[in-house]
Amino acid sequence: MSSEKLSVKQARLPECIGKTIKIEGWVRTRRDSKAGFSFLEINDGSCLSNLQIIADANLANYESQIKTLNTGASVAVEGLMKESGGKGQATELVAKSVVVYGEADPETYPLQKKRHSFEKLREWAHLRSRTNTFGAVARVRNCICNSIHQFFQEQEFLYVHTPIITASDCEGAGAMFQVTTLDLDKIAEKEIKYLDFKQDFFQRRAYLTVSGQLEGETYACALGKIYTFGPTFRAEKSNTTRHLAEFWMIEPEMAFYELEDNMDLAEAFIKRIAKDAITLCPEDMQLFNEHVEPGLIEALQKVVDSQFVRLPYTEAVEILTGCGQKFEYEVKWGSDLQSEHERYLTEQHFKSPVILYNYPRKIKPFYMYCNDDEKTVRGMDVLVPRVGEIIGGSQREHRLEVLEARMAEQGIPAEDYWWYSDLRRFGTVPHAGFGLGLERAVQFITGMTNIRDVIPFPRFPGNVEF
Repeated sequence: MSSEKLSVKQARLPECIGKTIKIEGWVRTRRDSKAGFSFLEINDGSCLSNLQIIADANLANYESQIKTLNTGASVAVEGLMKESGGKGQATELVAKSVVVYGEADPETYPLQKKRHSFEKLREWAHLRSRTNTFGAVARVRNCICNSIHQFFQEQEFLYVHTPIITASDCEGAGAMFQVTTLDLDKIAEKEIKYLDFKQDFFQRRAYLTVSGQLEGETYACALGKIYTFGPTFRAEKSNTTRHLAEFWMIEPEMAFYELEDNMDLAEAFIKRIAKDAITLCPEDMQLFNEHVEPGLIEALQKVVDSQFVRLPYTEAVEILTGCGQKFEYEVKWGSDLQSEHERYLTEQHFKSPVILYNYPRKIKPFYMYCNDDEKTVRGMDVLVPRVGEIIGGSQREHRLEVLEARMAEQGIPAEDYWWYSDLRRFGTVPHAGFGLGLERAVQFITGMTNIRDVIPFPRFPGNVEF
């Protein structure tokens, strides 16, 4: 009888009892019994739990290979699934054969049976996904990505790919990575002071994108509702637990949406990805709940069940200045709120997520819709407990004359954005959108405190390893 190839996740189900199967994976532990057999714990990444293998001493390679297997070795096991009497497992596999694909020398394999700090594991980013925590992070991240696509597809959004290489700075902050094919060594050797970008590949300055928003708006203003989901880049020298130089961003843009519509969508979006993680990744979420952030699942469920508070920025400043709390950074109208201010609002004052809106126009980008008071714009930030800001967005400015005035106000050359202004010249409509950094969302869902631990290979100042 041929063996049915299953994942560890499938093989742990009671309905597999009595089947002859094959599983492949990596050895987590090996225990030898005096009764003449060994217990192998095998994991293949399909789930958090391992599958127990019983390898009898009668197997041909028992003494030569099986009895010397170490943590990290890779194997293929064929045998009969039986009901297990062990705690926490319904099944176990009685091996008829164990094929060793690759050994893992315990003298050099770094992931031995001891606890390593998350910081230490960053040095082994190519191996850390084999640990329980980082395997769980990968599976929850995958679940979140799937939920994101399902959420927008169910609401008839179109998935649009915006360029990674661009000539425009959407945020106006100037923290962009430059893209060039110019020979920098030759330029330095010849001590050339002024570069002629006409000689470069694109014949002008080009950068890695900080956002696909502006290009996304062009499609929203033709197709109604779109979303982008791709890598973005910020050349900010920020060594914090919340910033990366390369991260993934989800950016929906919607024609005929105003600020209220935008807030409704953002709230439903956050609730959906939190609910799906709790429902679809129960084992992984329990790991985070027990070992990373006690009370995490209950806190996420409260977010799912809550009504998000909607609060004008001005009222938030009044609450913060009158609360009697001592903050590291001063709170004053006209300044951006810091993470400590955002967390106070969500964790102490309201004890729920908060959507702040109507920010001072001077601290927000040119594309945000200007209110009649001429002091504020229809910008919004979604704040959640433990993380602070998780979504930033706005109603976009659709009036040509106001947009041009805002560009002039911020010193942005209008000729560089002629195509963006054309959207206001030809059939302009009210529209809105927002951005969610995927890694911030994964931090929020898993309780992981450092953003470098929720992306496979983090990029930050001084680090481009792997």
